[in-house]
Amino acid sequence: MNELGILIEGLSKRYGEGDAAVDALKDINMRVAPGEVVGLIGPSGSGKSTLLKCLGAVIEPSAGRMTLGNKTIFDNGWKIHDLRALRRDNIGFVFQAPYLIPFLDVTDNVALLPMLAGQSNAKARARARELLAALDVGHRAQAQPSQLSGGEQQRVAIARALANQPPVILADEPTAPLDSERALGVMRMLNQMAQQYRTAIIVVTHDEKIIPTFKRIYHIRDGRTYEEVGQGLCL
Repeated sequence: MNELGILIEGLSKRYGEGDAAVDALKDINMRVAPGEVVGLIGPSGSGKSTLLKCLGAVIEPSAGRMTLGNKTIFDNGWKIHDLRALRRDNIGFVFQAPYLIPFLDVTDNVALLPMLAGQSNAKARARARELLAALDVGHRAQAQPSQLSGGEQQRVAIARALANQPPVILADEPTAPLDSERALGVMRMLNQMAQQYRTAIIVVTHDEKIIPTFKRIYHIRDGRTYEEVGQGLCL
Protein backbone atom coordinates (compact mmCIF):
# COMPACT_ATOMS: atom_id res chain seq x y z
CA MET A 1 0.00 0.00 0.00
CA ASN A 2 1.19 3.49 -0.75
CA GLU A 3 2.95 5.04 2.24
CA LEU A 4 1.29 8.43 2.13
CA GLY A 5 -1.77 7.60 4.23
CA ILE A 6 -3.48 10.98 4.62
CA LEU A 7 -1.85 14.21 3.47
CA ILE A 8 -3.65 17.56 3.70
CA GLU A 9 -1.93 20.68 2.42
CA GLY A 10 -3.22 24.23 2.65
CA LEU A 11 -6.86 23.15 2.85
CA SER A 12 -9.50 25.82 3.27
CA LYS A 13 -13.28 25.96 3.20
CA ARG A 14 -15.31 29.15 2.89
CA TYR A 15 -19.07 29.35 3.19
CA GLY A 16 -20.89 32.28 1.62
CA GLU A 17 -19.63 35.33 -0.23
CA GLY A 18 -18.64 38.92 0.50
CA ASP A 19 -19.48 40.31 3.94
CA ALA A 20 -21.40 37.12 4.77
CA ALA A 21 -18.42 34.83 4.09
CA VAL A 22 -17.29 32.51 6.88
CA ASP A 23 -13.94 30.72 6.77
CA ALA A 24 -14.59 27.37 8.43
CA LEU A 25 -11.11 26.06 7.54
CA LYS A 26 -7.98 28.15 6.99
CA ASP A 27 -4.76 26.60 5.65
CA ILE A 28 -5.17 23.16 7.25
CA ASN A 29 -2.07 20.95 7.13
CA MET A 30 -2.06 17.36 8.42
CA ARG A 31 -0.24 14.10 7.79
CA VAL A 32 -1.24 10.64 9.02
CA ALA A 33 0.98 7.69 8.16
CA PRO A 34 -0.35 4.22 7.28
CA GLY A 35 -0.77 2.27 10.50
CA GLU A 36 -1.17 5.45 12.58
CA VAL A 37 -4.16 6.59 14.66
CA VAL A 38 -4.21 10.36 15.16
CA GLY A 39 -6.58 12.37 17.34
CA LEU A 40 -8.34 15.53 16.19
CA ILE A 41 -9.74 17.63 19.00
CA GLY A 42 -11.18 21.09 19.36
CA PRO A 43 -14.19 23.01 20.67
CA SER A 44 -17.57 23.02 18.97
CA GLY A 45 -17.53 25.20 15.87
CA SER A 46 -13.75 24.89 15.44
CA GLY A 47 -14.00 23.14 12.06
CA LYS A 48 -13.65 19.45 13.00
CA SER A 49 -16.83 18.34 11.26
CA THR A 50 -16.10 20.47 8.21
CA LEU A 51 -12.64 18.94 7.89
CA LEU A 52 -14.00 15.40 8.20
CA LYS A 53 -16.65 16.13 5.56
CA CYS A 54 -13.99 17.47 3.19
CA LEU A 55 -11.80 14.41 3.75
CA GLY A 56 -14.79 12.16 3.29
CA ALA A 57 -15.63 13.83 -0.05
CA VAL A 58 -18.99 14.92 1.33
CA ILE A 59 -18.41 18.65 0.78
CA GLU A 60 -15.98 20.40 -1.56
CA PRO A 61 -13.11 22.43 -0.09
CA SER A 62 -12.48 25.94 -1.39
CA ALA A 63 -8.74 25.43 -1.93
CA GLY A 64 -5.83 23.19 -1.05
CA ARG A 65 -4.81 19.59 -1.68
CA MET A 66 -5.87 16.23 -0.22
CA THR A 67 -4.16 12.89 -0.82
CA LEU A 68 -5.64 9.63 0.49
CA GLY A 69 -3.58 6.48 0.08
CA ASN A 70 -2.09 6.67 -3.41
CA LYS A 71 -4.70 9.08 -4.78
CA THR A 72 -4.64 12.87 -4.92
CA ILE A 73 -8.38 13.35 -4.62
CA PHE A 74 -8.47 17.16 -4.49
CA ASP A 75 -6.09 19.80 -5.80
CA ASN A 76 -7.97 23.10 -5.99
CA GLY A 77 -10.78 20.99 -7.45
CA TRP A 78 -11.82 17.34 -7.40
CA LYS A 79 -9.46 14.99 -9.24
CA ILE A 80 -11.85 12.04 -8.87
CA HIS A 81 -15.00 11.98 -10.99
CA ASP A 82 -16.96 9.35 -9.05
CA LEU A 83 -16.98 10.55 -5.45
CA ARG A 84 -19.44 7.86 -4.39
CA ALA A 85 -17.01 5.15 -5.56
CA LEU A 86 -14.17 7.01 -3.82
CA ARG A 87 -16.04 6.92 -0.52
CA ARG A 88 -17.03 3.28 -0.98
CA ASP A 89 -13.60 1.96 -1.95
CA ASN A 90 -11.09 4.26 -0.23
CA ILE A 91 -12.64 5.63 2.96
CA GLY A 92 -14.07 3.80 5.95
CA PHE A 93 -16.40 5.68 8.27
CA VAL A 94 -17.02 5.02 11.97
CA PHE A 95 -19.57 7.23 13.73
CA GLN A 96 -20.73 7.86 17.28
CA ALA A 97 -23.73 5.61 16.59
CA PRO A 98 -22.95 2.31 14.83
CA TYR A 99 -25.78 2.69 12.25
CA LEU A 100 -25.99 -1.05 11.68
CA ILE A 101 -28.81 -2.21 9.41
CA PRO A 102 -31.31 -3.75 11.84
CA PHE A 103 -32.74 -6.43 9.52
CA LEU A 104 -29.33 -7.82 8.47
CA ASP A 105 -27.26 -10.07 10.70
CA VAL A 106 -23.77 -9.04 11.79
CA THR A 107 -21.98 -10.83 8.93
CA ASP A 108 -24.14 -9.25 6.24
CA ASN A 109 -23.79 -5.80 7.84
CA VAL A 110 -20.04 -6.10 7.29
CA ALA A 111 -20.24 -7.88 3.92
CA LEU A 112 -22.74 -5.50 2.32
CA LEU A 113 -20.25 -2.85 1.19
CA PRO A 114 -17.91 -5.28 -0.63
CA MET A 115 -20.97 -6.86 -2.25
CA LEU A 116 -22.08 -3.44 -3.50
CA ALA A 117 -18.56 -2.95 -4.87
CA GLY A 118 -18.96 -6.11 -6.98
CA GLN A 119 -17.36 -8.73 -4.75
CA SER A 120 -18.98 -12.15 -4.71
CA ASN A 121 -21.25 -12.91 -1.77
CA ALA A 122 -19.02 -15.79 -0.64
CA LYS A 123 -15.82 -13.72 -0.73
CA ALA A 124 -17.46 -10.74 0.98
CA ARG A 125 -18.83 -12.91 3.77
CA ALA A 126 -15.49 -14.66 4.22
CA ARG A 127 -13.81 -11.26 4.58
CA ALA A 128 -16.51 -10.20 7.06
CA ARG A 129 -15.98 -13.32 9.19
CA GLU A 130 -12.21 -12.72 9.16
CA LEU A 131 -12.63 -9.15 10.41
CA LEU A 132 -15.23 -10.09 13.01
CA ALA A 133 -12.90 -12.76 14.39
CA ALA A 134 -9.99 -10.30 14.49
CA LEU A 135 -12.19 -7.88 16.46
CA ASP A 136 -13.30 -10.57 18.93
CA VAL A 137 -16.92 -10.61 17.81
CA GLY A 138 -16.69 -13.64 15.53
CA HIS A 139 -19.00 -15.54 17.89
CA ARG A 140 -21.70 -12.94 17.16
CA ALA A 141 -21.52 -13.34 13.38
CA GLN A 142 -25.10 -14.59 13.04
CA ALA A 143 -26.61 -12.27 15.64
CA GLN A 144 -28.92 -9.36 14.89
CA PRO A 145 -27.64 -5.87 15.80
CA SER A 146 -30.31 -5.55 18.52
CA GLN A 147 -28.76 -8.55 20.29
CA LEU A 148 -25.35 -6.87 20.67
CA SER A 149 -23.98 -4.71 23.46
CA GLY A 150 -22.90 -1.15 22.65
CA GLY A 151 -19.25 -2.15 22.58
CA GLU A 152 -19.98 -5.12 20.29
CA GLN A 153 -21.96 -2.91 17.92
CA GLN A 154 -19.04 -0.49 17.66
CA ARG A 155 -16.65 -3.35 16.90
CA VAL A 156 -18.94 -4.48 14.10
CA ALA A 157 -18.98 -0.89 12.81
CA ILE A 158 -15.15 -0.94 12.76
CA ALA A 159 -15.21 -4.25 10.87
CA ARG A 160 -17.60 -2.70 8.33
CA ALA A 161 -15.28 0.30 7.90
CA LEU A 162 -12.40 -2.09 7.15
CA ALA A 163 -14.37 -4.35 4.81
CA ASN A 164 -13.07 -2.86 1.54
CA GLN A 165 -9.53 -2.48 2.94
CA PRO A 166 -9.58 1.31 2.61
CA PRO A 167 -6.33 3.22 3.10
CA VAL A 168 -8.19 5.69 5.32
CA ILE A 169 -10.71 5.51 8.18
CA LEU A 170 -12.45 8.60 9.54
CA ALA A 171 -13.92 8.07 13.01
CA ASP A 172 -16.28 10.72 14.40
CA GLU A 173 -16.70 10.45 18.19
CA PRO A 174 -16.57 6.62 18.09
CA THR A 175 -16.34 6.20 21.88
CA ALA A 176 -18.74 8.91 23.06
CA PRO A 177 -21.57 6.58 24.16
CA LEU A 178 -19.26 4.03 25.81
CA ASP A 179 -17.97 3.65 29.35
CA SER A 180 -14.22 3.86 30.03
CA GLU A 181 -13.49 0.15 29.64
CA ARG A 182 -15.38 -0.18 26.35
CA ALA A 183 -13.99 3.12 25.04
CA LEU A 184 -10.43 1.98 25.64
CA GLY A 185 -11.32 -1.35 24.08
CA VAL A 186 -12.47 0.40 20.90
CA MET A 187 -9.24 2.41 20.77
CA ARG A 188 -7.22 -0.75 21.28
CA MET A 189 -9.03 -2.31 18.34
CA LEU A 190 -8.55 0.75 16.13
CA ASN A 191 -4.82 0.75 16.83
CA GLN A 192 -4.52 -2.98 16.19
CA MET A 193 -6.46 -2.75 12.93
CA ALA A 194 -4.47 0.31 11.80
CA GLN A 195 -1.21 -1.57 12.26
CA GLN A 196 -2.46 -4.86 10.82
CA TYR A 197 -4.00 -3.36 7.68
CA ARG A 198 -1.71 -0.30 7.33
CA THR A 199 -4.70 2.00 7.59
CA ALA A 200 -4.39 5.72 8.40
CA ILE A 201 -7.04 6.68 10.95
CA ILE A 202 -8.24 10.07 12.18
CA VAL A 203 -10.37 10.05 15.34
CA VAL A 204 -12.39 13.18 16.08
CA THR A 205 -13.19 13.23 19.78
CA HIS A 206 -14.20 15.19 22.86
CA ASP A 207 -13.75 12.05 24.97
CA GLU A 208 -11.13 12.76 27.61
CA LYS A 209 -10.91 9.04 28.44
CA ILE A 210 -9.17 8.24 25.15
CA ILE A 211 -7.02 11.34 24.59
CA PRO A 212 -4.01 9.81 26.43
CA THR A 213 -4.01 6.90 23.94
CA PHE A 214 -2.87 9.05 21.00
CA LYS A 215 0.80 9.40 20.11
CA ARG A 216 -0.05 12.46 18.00
CA ILE A 217 -2.90 14.92 18.32
CA TYR A 218 -4.02 17.74 16.09
CA HIS A 219 -5.84 20.57 17.83
CA ILE A 220 -8.12 22.61 15.60
CA ARG A 221 -8.98 26.16 16.64
CA ASP A 222 -10.53 28.88 14.53
CA GLY A 223 -10.19 26.69 11.44
CA ARG A 224 -6.44 26.03 11.86
CA THR A 225 -4.57 22.94 13.08
CA TYR A 226 -1.80 22.73 15.67
CA GLU A 227 0.11 19.51 16.19
CA GLU A 228 0.92 18.09 19.61
CA VAL A 229 2.88 14.98 20.52
CA GLY A 230 0.64 12.88 22.75
CA GLN A 231 1.35 10.40 25.51
CA GLY A 232 0.53 7.30 23.47
CA LEU A 233 -0.19 5.12 26.47
CA CYS A 234 -0.03 1.38 25.93
CA LEU A 235 -3.49 -0.11 25.40
